[in-house]
Amino acid sequence: MATKFTLENIKFFLSKYKYVITFVLFVLFVTFFDENNLIKQVQAKREISHLKKEIKFYQKAIHHDQNKIKTINSSLDSLETFAREEYLMKRENEEIFIIKE
Repeated sequence: MATKFTLENIKFFLSKYKYVITFVLFVLFVTFFDENNLIKQVQAKREISHLKKEIKFYQKAIHHDQNKIKTINSSLDSLETFAREEYLMKRENEEIFIIKE
């Protein structure tokens, strides 16, 4: 005995499972079609975590650079050492040999 898709069968099916159908349609709408759908929210959370990691990285870099600035500004000897090492500056009548490894 084959079930025919008649209008009465469809009405019976819809009336029997109206809450299930409504719930499934709601879940589909929220997951895919809404302006703030689930997929966009997951992507936004990933981007937020990535940006938080970048913030931590740059805060560490800022802290390191501030310590380096304090060290350089503490005395003329450390300023001279920094200038010689980073910018290859030299005194008069002095030669610099650069050895690359």
